[in-house]
Amino acid sequence: MTRRINLNADLGESFGVWQMGSDAELLRIVGAANIACGYHAGDPLVMRQTVRQALAAGVSIGAHPSFPDLQGFGRRPMQLPPAELEAMLIYQIGALAGITRAEGGRLTHVKPHGALNNMACEDATLAHSVVAAIESFDPELILLAPALSKLALTGAVAGLRVVDEVFADRAYTDTGQLVPRSQPGALLDSADACVAHVRRMLDAGGIVSQGGRLIRTEFQSICVHGDGPRAVAAATAIRAALLADGIVLVPLPEALQTV
Repeated sequence: MTRRINLNADLGESFGVWQMGSDAELLRIVGAANIACGYHAGDPLVMRQTVRQALAAGVSIGAHPSFPDLQGFGRRPMQLPPAELEAMLIYQIGALAGITRAEGGRLTHVKPHGALNNMACEDATLAHSVVAAIESFDPELILLAPALSKLALTGAVAGLRVVDEVFADRAYTDTGQLVPRSQPGALLDSADACVAHVRRMLDAGGIVSQGGRLIRTEFQSICVHGDGPRAVAAATAIRAALLADGIVLVPLPEALQTV
């Protein structure tokens, strides 16, 4: 059977006059856009412009909510009461869903950002808050979550449709978690390294850690971070390699058909 994979990228992360990433170029490469909702990056105008670009490119649109952390780009851990966090997530998802609807589109998924995502992967209580917010807003939305995480497991147990992802440009620990950005080798710094990392995981049938350990797991989506200086080069090379290997690239909802 021909393998079907989704490529996704975190986009819409500019803010006012501050520009981040190369969204227009990436939207010609990926099949899903996770769009910042104003709490770590993005603003209403950036959100609307990114949604318009994604719709024109035929790309699946997802909300990319975070902790309220513009100064830290959503990468600083925070401790918030569950009720407050759920309300913040519903607020962000609703904002992007409203803009998407106004532009004639439909929100397909939710992918938490940064520290929120990392913490929810290991903290079942936090994962429950994320899942509860999605369920409250629209239980038909797909949860895009890291493979082998408590977030993915919590979503599946709750009955959400879950697509498991791996990261093309990040190294993994022997437990299947991302190597912290503060540690050497956490970020893969070339397109060739990203392609080799992705092919290694596809060939092995799971996550391959920085130390060479294989943790077998299914995954249906591959993420390229849109804020990196070599994001376009990496995404272009990964797309070309996957197509050369006979893999069919699909929008995010179609990746569910492989689960």
